[in-house]
Amino acid sequence: MTLQRAAGAVPAPRVPLSRAAEERAEPDVIARALRSPGTRVLRLREGKADVGAGDALVLVGPGEIAPGDAVALLGRGEDGGMILLALEEGHAPEGWAELRALGGALPAADTALLTEARALGRWISESRYCPACGAETELRQAGWARHCPGCSREHFPRTDPAVIVAVTDGERLLLGSNAAWGPGRYSCFAGFVEAGESAEEALVREIEEESGILVSDIEYVGSQAWPYPRSLMLGFLARTDDAGTARPDGTEIVDVRWFTADQIGLALAGEGEIGLPGPASISRGLIERWHARASADA
Repeated sequence: MTLQRAAGAVPAPRVPLSRAAEERAEPDVIARALRSPGTRVLRLREGKADVGAGDALVLVGPGEIAPGDAVALLGRGEDGGMILLALEEGHAPEGWAELRALGGALPAADTALLTEARALGRWISESRYCPACGAETELRQAGWARHCPGCSREHFPRTDPAVIVAVTDGERLLLGSNAAWGPGRYSCFAGFVEAGESAEEALVREIEEESGILVSDIEYVGSQAWPYPRSLMLGFLARTDDAGTARPDGTEIVDVRWFTADQIGLALAGEGEIGLPGPASISRGLIERWHARASADA
C-alpha cells in the first residue's frame, strides 16, 4: 500500500471568518460583544438557521438575544465585527433550515460560518454535565470550553475523524448505495477512524468491510468539517486491482456498482439513472475529481 499527496490538491482556503481564538480567554469578551453595535448574531433553533427569503444566512443584532439563550463567540467577520452564536429554545420557524438540507445553495462564507456554529452549538447543548463525575458544568472561554466545579476537569468540543474514499480500477469508479437512502442514490465509501487506527488503516478496513475489495495507491485529497454529529471527513482516492470481488456488505451497503466516466458525467449533469451527493459534500468533490481525470485520460 502506498500513500500519495496530490500536487496542488489542497489549496489554501480563503477564510472569511477569523475565529479570534486569542480573545476567548478574555472574561468580558461576550459582554463587550453584546454592547458593540457592530456585533452580528447567528441564531440556531433545533440545529436550524434563518435563511430568510434568499439563499443567505440572516444575522441579527445582539438585541435579538433572549435572556435564556446560550451565547458563544464564533469569531470576527471580514469587517472586524464580532459574530456570536445564540442557541434559542423552541421549534424552528418556517424558513429556517439545516446545513445538510441547504446543500450548496449558501455562499462559501455562510457555509463555513454555519458549519462552525452547528458543530459548536451541538456540543454546548449536549455537554451540560461532566462525563467524569456528573456535575453540571460551567461554560467558559466564550463557549469553547466547559469547566466542572465538581472535579475541576476542563472539557472541550470533540472532533471525530472519518475517512471517505473514491475507489477506481483505473477506468471505472466504484460507488455504493447505503441502506438508509432511497433507491438509485450512490456515493463514496466512508466510515469513522477507530481507536488506535490511522486514517489509512481505517480506509482499507472500511472499503473491505463495505465492498469486499482491497485498495492500494492511496492519495489524500482534502478534508471537510461535517458536524453530523462532529466529524472531520478526510477525503481520499484509492485504486484496486481486484475489481471483480466487489460486493455489498448487505447491512449498511445494499448495492455496489462500477461506473464509467460517461455514466458519472451524466449523473453529475443531473441526467442518467442514478443520483449523486449534493455539491456541498466532499463526496461530490471526490467524484468530480475522478471524473475530470478520467475524462482527460480518455
